[in-house]
Amino acid sequence: MNRTARLYALVEELRAVAPRPLTVAALAARFEISTRTVQRDLQTLMETGVPVRTTPGRGGGWSIAAEMTLPPIHLTPEEASALTAALAAVGATTPYAGAARTAAQKIAASMTGPASTVARELAARIVTRPSRTDSAIRTAVEQALTHNTALRLSYTDAAGRESDRVVEPAGLLTAEGRWYLIAWCRTRRAGRGFRLDRITAATPTDEAARPHHLSDLLLGSTAADAVRPTALASLTGSAR
Repeated sequence: MNRTARLYALVEELRAVAPRPLTVAALAARFEISTRTVQRDLQTLMETGVPVRTTPGRGGGWSIAAEMTLPPIHLTPEEASALTAALAAVGATTPYAGAARTAAQKIAASMTGPASTVARELAARIVTRPSRTDSAIRTAVEQALTHNTALRLSYTDAAGRESDRVVEPAGLLTAEGRWYLIAWCRTRRAGRGFRLDRITAATPTDEAARPHHLSDLLLGSTAADAVRPTALASLTGSAR
């Protein structure tokens, strides 16, 4: 069993008995590996955000928060291949690329036999071209969306005009290979679409963002017809 598959199996082993803990020795015996390897794998799971925790002392061990994990999802080979291929197409600068990469690894690790081979071969035949979006900018946008906080932007529009804004993110939309942050712009007092590769700086704030419905912002912006992601082409120069 390779390490990716073993990490996935470790999570499932802990989830199966949650909230009861399992000792490192028991996990080592279950997977026929050393206790040192188990410790290293569990530390990796913690660092990647898996809700595993350790309880010291007698009767303690490692456990996982069962309410924070999904039960097994039974995918058909076609569904698993489709998800693997879609996640493989996520470029390094795409929003939530890190989470997409680990999700692809979990799907691949859960598959066996011919279906696994087909999915891996299909993923290997998908190539993405990198964009200019800075990883720090992408991370700031992700955090603002996740925590519903305002975001301070430096932005260059299609005409080359630079501006500084504080925006309240509502969501992300994509069209023609480009990603847009849809947000309420406090400067313009309206909904705007900001192309991620035109954001030159992004800094999270501690200010809570008011809730904004994505469709309402689109209908109230210069992209009045952009109610679906596929209709977002008209947002190209909307952040003015």
